[in-house]
Amino acid sequence: MSELTFEQMLEESLKTIRNGEVVDGTVIDVKPDEIILNIGYKADGIITRSEYTNESNADLTTMVSVGDPMTVKVLKVNDGEGQVLLTYKRLVAERGNERLREAFENKEVLKAPVAQILGGGLSVVVDEARVFIPASLVSDTYEKDLNKYQGQEIEFVISEFNPRRNRVIGDRRQLLVAERAEKQKALFENLNIGDTVEGVVKNVTDFGAFIDLGGVDGLLHISEMSWGRVENPKKVFRVGEKLKVLVKDIRETKIALSLKFPETNPWANAAEDYAVGKEITGRVARMTDFGAFVELAPGVDALLHVSQISCAHVDKPSDVLSVGQEITAKIVDLNEAEKKISLSMKVLEPAEPKAPVEEAESAEEVTE
Repeated sequence: MSELTFEQMLEESLKTIRNGEVVDGTVIDVKPDEIILNIGYKADGIITRSEYTNESNADLTTMVSVGDPMTVKVLKVNDGEGQVLLTYKRLVAERGNERLREAFENKEVLKAPVAQILGGGLSVVVDEARVFIPASLVSDTYEKDLNKYQGQEIEFVISEFNPRRNRVIGDRRQLLVAERAEKQKALFENLNIGDTVEGVVKNVTDFGAFIDLGGVDGLLHISEMSWGRVENPKKVFRVGEKLKVLVKDIRETKIALSLKFPETNPWANAAEDYAVGKEITGRVARMTDFGAFVELAPGVDALLHVSQISCAHVDKPSDVLSVGQEITAKIVDLNEAEKKISLSMKVLEPAEPKAPVEEAESAEEVTE
């Protein structure tokens, strides 16, 4: 029996590897763009930067150290230069796909940072396996700008899993919808008409503002924003502003809100504040052909009829008054039930002096 040479003994002691095989190795050298492994084979294994990470400019010396153990997959036993070409990234991605498959079958909620903003949605990475979340499934409301999600860790479920077609779809929307439904249920169980609650302005329109009460939106109509007159809600409220609002009405899932708190009602002490005979100062708010409406306080308008503007004849209020002008008048009528107040400026004008003939006639009447 012939003895084996040292080279033959060494050859037999080394394992045989094949393309696609998963092997264990130890890092024996690291360069910025490649890693060299001892995999117990006659040739060392090489992992290029692109086969280790998706970061195109990554410095591998900051990510791997000599002596680190690694499990890798063989791409080519001989890369043409006698070295074994390995991949770490693809093996991790395969394991990541298996992880995604299990999550898909079990309807598991996953959490991962957003790796990339794409034209039609977000890309997240789970164990080096990519998941695409379409823009329509990112939120339960329309998202115009997805850039705010860059780097943000989000939760989602896998709604479609087809790795052969490279189609793995994530869905964040259904989680938000379910969460909102739970919040709505809890809120409606404890919310009553007349409650004062805190909310955040979510959106402002020409007819009102939508207030987020914590998972449920309520409408603050323009007519309920103030006891006074609000012309443009967008000039009064801003998105993100916190408000304390009054629950005015609840109908199924719709909530009507108000800022007209009873304790601030300007008509609460009307009998005293606007008593007949009282002189009061106000601002001309608007005018018609028959008179001018004077704002005495926010939410309290009084009518100054054209016949009560002056002792002299006035054709139209706009002939002698202007919007925004401050006037002093006397309250001549108050109807609390209908919230109506009538004013007169004429009664405050000084009486005209009597003519001499009229004075003589008066003296004669006294003598007689």
